Formats: sequence, structure tokens, C-alpha cells
Amino acid sequence: MKKQHWVVLIVLAILFVDQLTKILVKTNMHLEERIPLIADRVYIYFVENPGFAFGMKFGGTVGKIILTLFRLLASTLIALYIRSLIKKNAPLGVIIGLSVILAGALGNIIDSMFYGILFGESTYSTVAQFLPEGGGYAAFLQGHVVDMIHCPIWRGTFPTWLPFKGGESFTFFSPIFNVADAAITVGVFYLLLFQRKFF
Repeated sequence: MKKQHWVVLIVLAILFVDQLTKILVKTNMHLEERIPLIADRVYIYFVENPGFAFGMKFGGTVGKIILTLFRLLASTLIALYIRSLIKKNAPLGVIIGLSVILAGALGNIIDSMFYGILFGESTYSTVAQFLPEGGGYAAFLQGHVVDMIHCPIWRGTFPTWLPFKGGESFTFFSPIFNVADAAITVGVFYLLLFQRKFF
């Protein structure tokens, strides 16, 4: 199989899984609804990210539009870089790693661009409707990214002797993420661990 076919296959497969899981969660769960999957280690936990990574906001509506456009530009540059690497006959492993990152970036861009116009608002008591009569919850480029995977690896309590935080409970690895986020992380670590020589 040609390298460009690998790129298309990887991107489409990751996008399919990413968007399927997001649509299923958004149209079947209300905000902050939690479904345990594996004991106390893995949950489906529905939250929406209105801004930057890990829920950080970036300059209101204008910031959100700028952020989405920046993501689009970055994805375009990654795609062009992959194309140039294919022409230079770069190793397949490098192409695959970058394709996984590109797919993850595109998955979250789709949310930001289109979810606001395609879905009604998710609330703490109701699920979102697809193509609601009154229109979506936000304008083009202002949708929220759907996150749903929560894997708290370990819960504990800070030692009482620790200044400021002593006695408080904490969770190790508390971020809530999605398939696209996981793809970006896996792609980056794969390139760092197995394709360092190329770079």
C-alpha cells in the first residue's frame, strides 16, 4: 500500500471513531453524566471544552475564533509537511506518526467549527438534539469540543505536613479527554520514542 493511502486510511479511521463517540455521548448523555466502565479506573464522563486545552478559555468569542483558525492553519501545515515527506520517501513510521497527530487535530477542529450549528445545547438535565428547530447553540467556529474519557489512575490525600495542600484529597491524572486528544498524544510520543533519528 502506498504511503499516501496509509495517511488517508489512518486519518479517516481515527476521525470516524472520534466523531462517532462524540456524537453518541452528546446525543445520549447530559453534561457531567458519568458511566463507569472499568471499576474506579475508567469512566465515560461527558464534559464540553469551550476553549483551549483542559478547559482553559482564550479571549472570549474572538479568542475562540482565532484559536479555531490557528488549529486549521496548524493542521494544514502538518498535512503539507506529510505530503513533502512522502515525496522525499521518508520512512513509513514517520508518516504514520504525523498522520495520527493530524487526525487528532482535525477531530477537535470539526467540533469547534460545526458542533455549535449542528447541535442544541447540552445541559445538566437534558441531552443535545441534532439539528434542533431553533438552530444550534453557537455560531460557526464557536462550537465546544466534546470530552468523555476519564481515567483517574490514583486517588489519595496529600500528607498533613505538606504546606498549603496538607490533608487535601487529590487525583493523579484527572484530565478528561477524547479520542482525538489521545491520538495527538500517542502520535507525539510515538515520534519521540521511535522516530527520533529521523528528526
